[in-house]
Amino acid sequence: MEQTFIMIKPDGVQRGLVGEIIGRFEKKGFYMKGLKLINVDRAFAEKHYADLSAKPFFNGLVEYIISGPVVAMVWEGKNVVTTGRKIIGATNPAESAPGTIRGDLAIDIGRNVIHGSDSVESARKEIALWFPECPVNWESSLHPWIYE
Repeated sequence: MEQTFIMIKPDGVQRGLVGEIIGRFEKKGFYMKGLKLINVDRAFAEKHYADLSAKPFFNGLVEYIISGPVVAMVWEGKNVVTTGRKIIGATNPAESAPGTIRGDLAIDIGRNVIHGSDSVESARKEIALWFPECPVNWESSLHPWIYE
C-alpha cells in the first residue's frame, strides 16, 4: 500500500475544517497512519518547502505556514498520492472542481486549506520529515470490504 503526506494548513485549522477533511479521506477508504497538531517553526517550514526556496512566494509561504497550528497526517491506500490530489483539487481554488476540498472550501490560492504530496517520492520525504518516529502500523477490520 502507498502512503502520502497531507497537511491541513493554518486556515483550515482556524476555520474548523479538520473533521470534514479527515472524513473525506476516511469515506474514500484510506487509512490514517499518523496524525499530529503542531506549531511549525521557521527552520522546519523552510526545510519542508526547500524545493520552492527559489520561488518569489517562498517567504510568504513560510510566514503563512508558521502563522498558526497545522494538522499533519499520513494516509495509506491504493494510489493514495494520485487520488489524494484529486480529493484536494487544484492548487488554485478558483480552478478546483466542485466536490474537491479546495473547490468546496477555499477561495484564494494563498488560503487553499490543505497540502498534499505530489508524488510517491515527495510523500516519502515529507513523511520522513514530519513523522521521524514512523507512522503507526495497523490495518482496519474494514480492509476486505474496501480492497479486493
